[in-house]
Amino acid sequence: MSIEKFTPNWMTEEHQMVYDSALKMFKSWQSKDEEWRKNGMIDRAAWEEAGAMGFLCASIPEAYGGGGGDFGHEAALLYAQAEANQPGFGGMVHSGIVAPYILKHGTDEQKTEWLPKMATGEYVAAIAMTEPGTGSDLQNIKTYAVKDGDDYIINGSKTFITNGQHANLILLACKTDREKGAQGVSLIVVETDKAEGFERGRNLDKIGMSAQDTSELFFSNVRVPQRNLLGAVEGKGFIQMMEELPRERLIIALSGVGAMKLAINLTLDYVKEREAFGKPVWRFQNTRFKMAECYADYLAASSMCDAAVDAMLEGKLTVPHASLIKYWVTQKQCEVIDECVQLFGGYGYMTEYPIARLYADARVQKIYGGTNEIMKELASRFM
Repeated sequence: MSIEKFTPNWMTEEHQMVYDSALKMFKSWQSKDEEWRKNGMIDRAAWEEAGAMGFLCASIPEAYGGGGGDFGHEAALLYAQAEANQPGFGGMVHSGIVAPYILKHGTDEQKTEWLPKMATGEYVAAIAMTEPGTGSDLQNIKTYAVKDGDDYIINGSKTFITNGQHANLILLACKTDREKGAQGVSLIVVETDKAEGFERGRNLDKIGMSAQDTSELFFSNVRVPQRNLLGAVEGKGFIQMMEELPRERLIIALSGVGAMKLAINLTLDYVKEREAFGKPVWRFQNTRFKMAECYADYLAASSMCDAAVDAMLEGKLTVPHASLIKYWVTQKQCEVIDECVQLFGGYGYMTEYPIARLYADARVQKIYGGTNEIMKELASRFM
């Protein structure tokens, strides 16, 4: 059994082919899933495979080594990854977030230097905003960079950084002027293979997303060339982040829709096979009503996200729209998967079952990319 949704306007035949091919690849990784979860990260070889398949930087122009696609290609990849239950792969941070920052805000030299390496998987990218004492309040980050000759010297720390253990390239939010608030924030690219004084902390032990490396990062007098300042103009980092965060929030929502679909399909299969009181659990009216409610939430969430993809492709996705979509979809994701776990009964609480992993993995969706409380606060400012 597989639930269906309306065919989105953005989904062309090419996007469908990307989705089908990516789904096949991500499903082939399932045999390694247990090992990756135990290790706390996927293998570097998986990144290289994704690069060889053209699934890294799919929306980056071919001139910079990318696939030459659009955001619809990233959306197709997101749906495929979520529906294959492979949340450990940080490809969307790498391709869907960091690469567009460089493409949109970087100099020609920066784009030519970094994007081709990201497209092949030679470089794995991360974005480092959050600090131990600063989450959603990006104006008050403490990590700082001071000029010294032709370089910056960077000091500070970051935490909860996706791809932190693998990253060769880190897009670092820091203060280049500590006397200013938002106007003192800049984004500097740190190439970790060349950075003395850079250290990776522990790979953080999380409730869910156990195959995704999430790290602490430390910068102690790290010397970085001034040419690594994204866009070559100081003090633009906060504006750059505000412009790109709607994309990140839509990416989070899209992964939530894919997870909802998988959870519903798994649960439908289970309740039609599992018997209670001499009949399949599906035969109970409560089960059918609960599944219908979950399906309705999925249809609403997917339709909302597909409309947002259209808006993104047209350059019209706004801050309040992205904020509210991220809030509402991730809230529904958690509610739907909770209902599915309930229908699994005790087995739904066992981590050997994918539904239990989906439940644990879903919770962070309401936190990262800006907490859902912050999403409502942001949206209300435009009302």
